[in-house]
Amino acid sequence: MPLDQEESGEKEMSFLEHLEELRWHVIRALVAVVIFTIVAFILAPWIFENVIFGPARATFPTFQFLCKLGNAIGSEGLCVQDIPFKVQSRNMTGQFTMHIMSSFVIGLVIAFPYVVWEFWRFIKPGLQPSERKYSRGAVAAVSFLFFFGVTFGYFVIAPWMVYFLANYSISDMIVNEFDITSYVSTVVMLVLGSGLLFQLPVVIYFLTRIGIVTPEFLRTYRKHSIVVILVIAAIVTPPDPLSQTLIAIPLYLLFEVSILISATVAKRKAKEEAEELLKEQNVLPE
Repeated sequence: MPLDQEESGEKEMSFLEHLEELRWHVIRALVAVVIFTIVAFILAPWIFENVIFGPARATFPTFQFLCKLGNAIGSEGLCVQDIPFKVQSRNMTGQFTMHIMSSFVIGLVIAFPYVVWEFWRFIKPGLQPSERKYSRGAVAAVSFLFFFGVTFGYFVIAPWMVYFLANYSISDMIVNEFDITSYVSTVVMLVLGSGLLFQLPVVIYFLTRIGIVTPEFLRTYRKHSIVVILVIAAIVTPPDPLSQTLIAIPLYLLFEVSILISATVAKRKAKEEAEELLKEQNVLPE
């Protein structure tokens, strides 16, 4: 049994015991998601009216804020008066399918901190004491970045995406009437994708800790990262330049922050390795 496990009072587990432990963590996480999914399913009429279709209305907080800003600076062009937006259900199971899917996504978003916490409880015992020390607040950081990304996607990208695509027209003969499956799937992918993409600093932190990524590597491929970010933005967002730009800019800023995080982690890791080397040489007392 490793010394750190003896000191923490944790016993060494077999592979099957680890699988059993993981199974219960997964079950508890799924139960939390299912509970919130059921609540969202019951409240679906209110959620669709006020949350899902919110970005398609001129009364949405983002449009209201821009209108007030426009009035303050004397630019009435920032006010969105109306959005030519209609939704249809062309498939017999369209509304029911979107009812289930949207309820599940909302349940997953609300339960996300608990899901991360459950998986963290499974991973934490396998870490070294120093790794646990520098991983404090991991669940809070992951949850904060996820909700920040979801909020950014919902209040910044989604309304502009809807406004742009609802007003986009190549001919007066074409009327924009969107299918509910297309609309809900696009908004869900955009908002959920933004929450996941904003995990970049956390991913870089752990990749640096285990030695896969270095700050020098990130700086060297900084220009290449711009291309990758634009490709990811094109995948997550609809094919309009405004939405891609709105998601690409914060992603690049997060990449720059990730370089700073990687450099800090690398310096701390080098210091730890130097101290361990001195201890082995009996220069520092244990």
